[in-house]
Amino acid sequence: IEDFFQCFLISCQGATSITTFAVSLCDKIEPALRQAVFERTAKDIAEDMKSKLPDFRGNRANLEVCILRYLAEQENFEYFKQYLRTPKQFFRSYIERRVRSHCLDESRRLQKFLESSLNLLYRSILSAVSLSTQIVKDRKDRKEKISLWLDEFCRELTEVINLPRSDLNGIEHQEVTDIEFLSSAMAETLDDLRDRLMKEMADADLSSFSRPPHTILAEHFSGCWEQCPFCGALCANTMLNHNGDHQLVFHRPQVLTGRTWFRTNHLVINTCSSSVAANDWQLGLFGSSLFKTYRNSGPLHGWFPYKIYRKAGPPYSTWNILPDSSMQAYWKWFVSRFRTQLEALYNGKFEGKGEIPDSWQRITKQEALSELEQR
Repeated sequence: IEDFFQCFLISCQGATSITTFAVSLCDKIEPALRQAVFERTAKDIAEDMKSKLPDFRGNRANLEVCILRYLAEQENFEYFKQYLRTPKQFFRSYIERRVRSHCLDESRRLQKFLESSLNLLYRSILSAVSLSTQIVKDRKDRKEKISLWLDEFCRELTEVINLPRSDLNGIEHQEVTDIEFLSSAMAETLDDLRDRLMKEMADADLSSFSRPPHTILAEHFSGCWEQCPFCGALCANTMLNHNGDHQLVFHRPQVLTGRTWFRTNHLVINTCSSSVAANDWQLGLFGSSLFKTYRNSGPLHGWFPYKIYRKAGPPYSTWNILPDSSMQAYWKWFVSRFRTQLEALYNGKFEGKGEIPDSWQRITKQEALSELEQR
């Protein structure tokens, strides 16, 4: 009987030691698992939005069309002003708004993504426990078993969670010899950990992410953010700090940056590409004409004709503005729709050479959007 109780006591002590080890290991796993869940979920949401929402299916030019459609639908001049002055920030805020709408509606989509990530990672950790146990259980070097088990366990989790083997040195001294019992103890403790994280994530929102999905999407749709010094349109190059000149397909009316005709307060409705294309450019040499010139605020001061804009130095010299007399209907509609707000914003008038044509005023919002989305 005494031998029986002695064996029973040893068995209980061993079980307690294994349970303590399992709890200690799961305490180490918890922050790494939590981080991995949010990182995986952010990527999954970004990919889900790119596959399901038209805004994010194409390139940045496609996204910009979606933003312009949104602005037209809102018809809020303050939104337009933010977009025109700080396009990069507006792109980011628009993407974040779309992410919030996608994730935080009544469908609880965010929680479903988090639960899916957690369950997937939980199963991967359970698999690592099982594989490590199979590899180590028959090893004869009993004293090194737990160390070897931890080696295998961390190796299996290399691509699952960030759990450095060195972080576990403090728990490997514990007396654990029954590796198979350790496997069942780990399964039970991991189950408790999953339940605890599941409850925690039921209240999660986008502020819970260290790198939220809208940041991932914004990086995907990044590129060159330089704006045309005449009309403010964004460079179309998809690479940040790209080689060569900045350029784009469609320039805009220069009133969008507040430009006025020489020695007047008449706002310029011409695009810079049409000004560069004009045949009468030579009359504008150093301000001798009322048109086709611009004021340079760069290192070279004075008035220059558009035809030789590159001679004015940066930022003009870094742009390649192709001659083009066309203009998108969208901006004709915008100028007509918000003429009063533009005049107040830039303290100018749509008069003289800046008078808005009647044809512009007949363009409907739907016509402007239809043309925009066909290009």
